[in-house]
This record gives sequence, structure tokens and C-alpha cells, in this order.
Amino acid sequence: MRILNENHKGFSTILALALIPLSGFATDIYLPSLPAMANDLHVSAAAVQFSLVVFMFSVGVSQFFIGSILDSFGRYKISLASLAIFSATSFVIALVPNIYVIYAMRIVQGITIALIVVGKRAYFVDLFSGDKLKNYISLFSIIWACAPIMAPFLGGYLQSSFGWKSNFYFLGILSLIFFFLELIYSGESLKHYQPFKLKSIVQTYTGMLKTADFTLGLIIIGICFGIVVVYSLSSPFIIERVLGYSAITTGYSSLLSGFSLMTGGIIAKSLIKKPLGQKVGIAFGIQIVLVLLMIFTSSLGSSLYTLLGFIIGIHIAGGFIFNIIYGYCLTRFSKNAGVASGLTGGVMYMISSVFSYGFANLFEVKTQLLLGAADLSLLLIVTMMFIIFNSYRRKSQDLGI
Repeated sequence: MRILNENHKGFSTILALALIPLSGFATDIYLPSLPAMANDLHVSAAAVQFSLVVFMFSVGVSQFFIGSILDSFGRYKISLASLAIFSATSFVIALVPNIYVIYAMRIVQGITIALIVVGKRAYFVDLFSGDKLKNYISLFSIIWACAPIMAPFLGGYLQSSFGWKSNFYFLGILSLIFFFLELIYSGESLKHYQPFKLKSIVQTYTGMLKTADFTLGLIIIGICFGIVVVYSLSSPFIIERVLGYSAITTGYSSLLSGFSLMTGGIIAKSLIKKPLGQKVGIAFGIQIVLVLLMIFTSSLGSSLYTLLGFIIGIHIAGGFIFNIIYGYCLTRFSKNAGVASGLTGGVMYMISSVFSYGFANLFEVKTQLLLGAADLSLLLIVTMMFIIFNSYRRKSQDLGI
């Protein structure tokens, strides 16, 4: 086993941070291409949207098992193999443009992305502790938000210049570059291997999921991310087909959405010492007010500018909430970092994929009004979840558990 070289620790840490947004890149880069893919593959909008959902669900389900595997067998070799497979499947999607092949490859990609991202999140728990670890964890959602900023923006230009397949060629080349950088500069970070005993693993998972504040926190971040994904799924069709703009405009709008998420995360980091219940409660209130305004003003006539104006505010508040609750869940069980990381990411992706695809199609989101209705429904659910979560969180703090 190749142990991480101390001289390479700095660059290896940068690589680990750079790989955290890879899941977002795999999700968001081809968002501006969804209408073009539907036309080229002769399938419905829902069919191409489903390629994103099966990927997210695959990422989510995989992370239930991956945390314990990484805690038992290490991070490094698994990460290398996953990067190689992800690269190969990206090229297959570009070379074999068939919707069912795309579904199959996206499922495989979901598994590989889960292995990479969970391993890299656990990498920081392996090597750092105390305030330094908290600082890195608070950076995770900020860095992760880089993908919704950069990926659709880049994808819009790739779509406009070379077509939708170029997005997957780009993903294949990018992951191949990361593979070689990891091969040269990285190494194994895990110092204490956990025995792979199925019974004890099941007990660990069960114990975590029975912890009410942890499980409710996972539901909250899943729905918060689902609100963002509803916009990601519907915006290409609203902007390109209803409002008549190009894929590049979709990319710019997604850039603003991603920048808003990052801004929310930065604000959360700056207010890290403020009481959790108070600051998150205020953020939910802001989101609800903005969504209600988005619904009421849609009767006056919606445009790209009104749509984006409300989305920016809603996503800033969403990024703020996500950063805080995500960090809470990741640090809830520090002795089982891999499992906690896997559960946190896994449940989040599963919940967000189900809620986002379900509500986007339930409301058949094609206008600002319908987007607002879908968002409001999700916000009412997640606000109730937060009230219950906050009650259990205070109880666990009072009991010191």
C-alpha cells in the first residue's frame, strides 16, 4: 500500500478539495444540453431528465455501502480505479448516443463518483482535527458549489460550439487528468483500518439512522438540494423553449444559481458561531417569503430577469442552510467518519433525486408560477422537518450525546 508522502500532503489536499465538486460537474455540465439531447435522441424531456436522476440515485444508494468499504480497505486505490472507470464511461456515453446506454453508464458513474467523493471527504478526517478540520468541513459545501457555477456555464458554450457529446468528452478528459495527478502525488491517508464485519457495520448504520437529529438533518439537506435540482431540471426548458433563449443563456443562469449557493455557504461560514436554530430559522423564513413573491408576481408577467432575481435570493438562503446542516451531519459521528460521510452524501442524493424529479414532474414545471408552486411545497415540508430536528438537536445537546 502506498502511504501518502508527507512532502506531497499539501498538493494531495488541494487535489482532494478539487475532486469534491466532481459529482456536481457530472450532474450540471450537461444541463444546458437537455433540450438538444431530447431532440437528438428522439425522447421526451422527462426521459433525458431521468438520466440525471438515475445518476443521483446511484450516487445516493452507493454511499450506504461505500463508507464502510473505505474504512476497511482504504481510500487511495479505490479512488484511482473509480477515476479510470468514470473516464471510460464518459467516453462511452459520447460514442454510443443511446438513452438506455446513457442510463446504464450513469448508474456506473454514480457508483464511482460516490467512491471518489466519500473517500475525499473522509481524507480530511483522516489527516486533520480540531479547528483545522472544522475549517475544511465548512469549505466543503462552498467548494462543492463551484460545480453549479462553472459546469453549466462551460456546458452552455460546449453545447453551442460542439453539441451535447462534447460535455461527456470533457468529463472523460478531466477525470483522466485527475487520475494521473492522483497517481503521482497522492497516497493512502487511512491510518486505522476497521475490520469489515457485516454485523458490526449494520449495527453502526442502524445506530446512526436511529439518531433522530442526524436522520432529520439528512432529510433537510436532501430537500434543500432538491429545491436546487428542481430548478436545474426545469430551467433549460423554461429558458430555451418557453422564453426563447440559447443554451449559453441557460449556462449563465445556472452560473448565477451556483454562485448564489456558494454565497450562502460563505455567509454561513462567517456566522459559524451564531446559534444554529435561530440563523437557519431566519433563512427558511426568507426562502418562503421569496417563493411567495415569485408566485404572486408571475401573474404580472414573468421574464428571465424576474425568474433569476427570485432564484438568486432563494438559492443564497438555501446554500446557507445546506452548509450549516451538512456540516452538523458530517461531524455528528467523528469515530466513524467514512460511514457518516457515506450516509450524509448518500441519503442526501437519494432524497433530493426523488423529491426533485417527483415534484418537477408532478407540477410539470414549465413556468415561473409552477416553479414557485413546486418550491413552496418542498419548503413547507422541509420547514416542518427543521422544527422537529431542532427540538431533537437541543435534547441531544442537553444529554451530551
